Amino acid sequence: MSEGITYKQDLPPQGGYAPIRYKRNMPVRGPSGVFLIFATVGISAFGFWRLGQGNIERRELARERAWSRIYLTPLLLAESDRDMFRRDRASVLRENLLMKDVPNWEAGKSVYNSKRYTPNNYVVM
Repeated sequence: MSEGITYKQDLPPQGGYAPIRYKRNMPVRGPSGVFLIFATVGISAFGFWRLGQGNIERRELARERAWSRIYLTPLLLAESDRDMFRRDRASVLRENLLMKDVPNWEAGKSVYNSKRYTPNNYVVM
């Protein structure tokens, strides 16, 4: 059929084609994942250590506050007793002044029919 016709076949060049680049060749940017994990663990450990130190400090301050209240209780009770005595005395003097015209009135006499001591209740407004 075709005798004398020469065909030129398409062949690769001498030495072959250059390799095909199919991988992403991205430059390394930023720290590695292992470094980030260790940094996170380190920062968390430091945070927990500081939290523990803060808890110790807060506990010590609470203990100090409790002992200061214990030591101040007698002083505060004495001040309260003095204040109550002063108010009681002023109340009796006011009662004397108001009820001076009422016969057989005893100022400061308890309105309760009991010998049991009942402290006065007062409200500061």
